[in-house]
Amino acid sequence: MIESLKHMPQPSATSTELASHFTDLAPPLNARQAAIESARCLYCYDAPCTRICPSEIDVASFIRNIHDRNINGAAQGILKQNILGGSCARVCPTEILCEDSCVRNHDAEGQPVKIGLLQRYALDNMSIEGHPFQRAPSTGKKIAVVGAGPAGLSCAHRLAMLGNDVVIYEAQPKAGGLNEYGIAKYKLTGDFAQKEVEFLLGIGGIEIQYGRKLGENLHLKDLHAQYDAVFLGLGLGASRQLGLTGEDAPGLMAAVDYIAALRQASDLSALPVPKRAIVIGAGNTAIDMAVQIQRLGAEEVTLVYRRGFEAMSATQHEQDIAKANQVRMLTYAQPQQVLLDDAGRVRGMRFEKTMLEANRLVGTGQTFEIAADAIFKAIGQTMEAASLADPLAVVLKRDGDKIHVDAQFRTVLPGIYAGGDCVAPGQDLTVQAVQHGKLAAHAIHTDIQSKVEAA
Repeated sequence: MIESLKHMPQPSATSTELASHFTDLAPPLNARQAAIESARCLYCYDAPCTRICPSEIDVASFIRNIHDRNINGAAQGILKQNILGGSCARVCPTEILCEDSCVRNHDAEGQPVKIGLLQRYALDNMSIEGHPFQRAPSTGKKIAVVGAGPAGLSCAHRLAMLGNDVVIYEAQPKAGGLNEYGIAKYKLTGDFAQKEVEFLLGIGGIEIQYGRKLGENLHLKDLHAQYDAVFLGLGLGASRQLGLTGEDAPGLMAAVDYIAALRQASDLSALPVPKRAIVIGAGNTAIDMAVQIQRLGAEEVTLVYRRGFEAMSATQHEQDIAKANQVRMLTYAQPQQVLLDDAGRVRGMRFEKTMLEANRLVGTGQTFEIAADAIFKAIGQTMEAASLADPLAVVLKRDGDKIHVDAQFRTVLPGIYAGGDCVAPGQDLTVQAVQHGKLAAHAIHTDIQSKVEAA
């Protein structure tokens, strides 16, 4: 995946020095800080922070438990709704969700309760022996889950909790999905993603088979025949194309592939790092890529977006992180041509200036060039074609490039469900993928039990 950059130099800093650039973005609260912060919560009735939480965590309740020094109670309240609450506390965009809705977040005070950090405090400091939840009596049913990302893991855990046996099929050598391979290293540090997976599996009744990829060595028709139900938590594994000549040239690659290599690297000083880099995109992945390549030692990093700052899907908080890390951000510029040197490698990119004309983005005809040794595209993900290529999978109804599901996460094929980033509704957030998995598990369990009762 990172073969495209093999001709580039390695960082001049040591691995230890580079590792110091990827410590926690937001250091955890200590006990005193947590006590002070939890005391700021007004414990609102019908709290707006709870209403906006995609995973329906009772925010006021868990904060009250922290204030009362009932850390285990706070943790259990969180995990009951979001079994991946530890990672969500670190990566969830609280600045546009619960903390934005906090009643403390107004002009006079201007500082919401630090809900994300309090959630992390509760889960990092709980002292529950074993797993916090017990399995229900066995149903004798077995469900297949495809994909060990947040949606698949959440679905598997809830199904197991309800008394079902689950087999997860995962293409990668590790479980975790986006948490393991796609989140900036300074947001989810160390091996936290794997520890969280191990904790989740403590419920029992879940088996994970690695190296199993739908459309290659795993087929939906076989799963449909062998299991009582199938849940597809496929994510979006393929990067969109720019549609430009030279897109396959050495020096141009998908940002998610570099981020995955960075997260799995045991020696950061062995990674290829360009002196000058361009990142194309406007979402959190684009920000993550730009900031991380800067922290690895790139001398000049330019993030380019075809619209304005206000249209970026990356939150203002994320944009501020980029600016604080000396990332140059250019807006209203559309990629026009990949520039190559005599060896056929990337040497830069030509852009066309854009503008809004009657709320429609148009080119101005003016162009400019930016010199770069590498270009990272972060323009969105799509479904891998091979994933839905077998005879049964092609029957699935699609909404654009995503799988169509009903309100209970059922696809058009009986017994096959889907959730997370691969389905149409949602914001492509980790916390929402967890919620999809949880709700789908309840729908699967209910449907299976209804069949048993009808028989």
